[in-house]
Amino acid sequence: MRCLLQNLTRMLTLSAVLGGAAAAHAATTVIHAGTLLAVPGEKPLQEQTVVIRDGKVSEVLAGYREPGSIDATASVVDLKQAFVMPGLMDRHVHLQGELGPDEDRQTLKESSQLMQMRSLMYAQRTLQAGFTTLRDTGSSPQEMYALRDAINQGWIDGPRIIAAGGVGVTGGHNDVSGMKPELMEFYTRPTVCDGPYDCRRATRNAIKYGADLIKITSTGGVLTDRATGTGQQMEMDELREVVQAAQRMGRKVISHAHQEDGIIAALEAGVASIEHGTYVGPKSIKLFKSTGAYLVPTLLAGHTVKIMATESDFMSPAIREKAIRVGNDMQSNFAKAHKAGVKVAFGTDTGVSRHGDNAQEAVLMQEAGMTPMEILVSATVSAADLIDMSGTLGTLEPGKHADIIALETSPLDDIASLLDVGFVMKGGNVYKNQLR
Repeated sequence: MRCLLQNLTRMLTLSAVLGGAAAAHAATTVIHAGTLLAVPGEKPLQEQTVVIRDGKVSEVLAGYREPGSIDATASVVDLKQAFVMPGLMDRHVHLQGELGPDEDRQTLKESSQLMQMRSLMYAQRTLQAGFTTLRDTGSSPQEMYALRDAINQGWIDGPRIIAAGGVGVTGGHNDVSGMKPELMEFYTRPTVCDGPYDCRRATRNAIKYGADLIKITSTGGVLTDRATGTGQQMEMDELREVVQAAQRMGRKVISHAHQEDGIIAALEAGVASIEHGTYVGPKSIKLFKSTGAYLVPTLLAGHTVKIMATESDFMSPAIREKAIRVGNDMQSNFAKAHKAGVKVAFGTDTGVSRHGDNAQEAVLMQEAGMTPMEILVSATVSAADLIDMSGTLGTLEPGKHADIIALETSPLDDIASLLDVGFVMKGGNVYKNQLR
């Protein structure tokens, strides 16, 4: 009898919990949007009602509908004086740090647990800035995968994270540098490889431990503390093997690349996007267009390192020289690629710049010739396409995640208004509302 009562109690408790969860999921939110850009690239609509159920957009209706006419229990968010649009997405961030004179000290002295707390802070700061989905393109992997998974589980608040696993060659940009040999040996990861078959192993290793995608470094990089330049470093057989191994396991590959030789090699190998793409030229532009690959320009990173190199003294001579050269050249070459019709997805390389300032990229993109609408498309529709999530992200249409931001001023009139997002919703939950 006692056992029966215990089982009945458990069943009643479980029923109450499940009932509460069902009630929570059934909650309806109604947004009254003064100006609604539901589909970036299309004309904004005036006086619209967005209905949100179970964290997703359920309906978009003309006019301001009374909440009670939709659901007796619906709550309403008044954004009648605001410009409302899908949440922004940044396709190139590094959440675990920020470039500066203290970065090396933090790397050597802080515990991985404290670093994890800092990356959570940066993630939440970026969400508050209106970026509801991020692609982290290179971090200490297990900590980043844990942050991604904890956010997905709803244990902590933060943006949706797509986390890359890095694969690169010995001594290349994806390898450690600037330390004494004993420390470089300690910090070298098992995803550093040499030769096609070793790079196949490294790719599979990264996927085994949780990578959503693979990031390679086909060229040298600015912040590698070696005078090894920014030209091609991975060989074609290595690049092709990484792409094939990743594709066999359902993963895309993206490539950091500055000089055109490395851009061309990565595109010929079949990568989904080129990150930075500083020295794009006629041949690589032709390959971009024939392959359909995206360019993720990260103009903000180039702008930031150039300023740091000229106004501070913490960079080594090898890094400073590359920072000034790449920083000076990045924006003008991006302008050529955009004018030629290369597909662009918004990305900043934040972590080089300050977290939360991601929208500064939009200002630089406009200076390079993009229209405000093109910029908004790059940070929503194109950003979703690049990660194969167009069915759930990028627009405010029925069935998609209710990732929504609002601003007092239309970014179509002033792109700099993206620097002051007043309302942030992700998955139907409001994380910021300063427009009341």
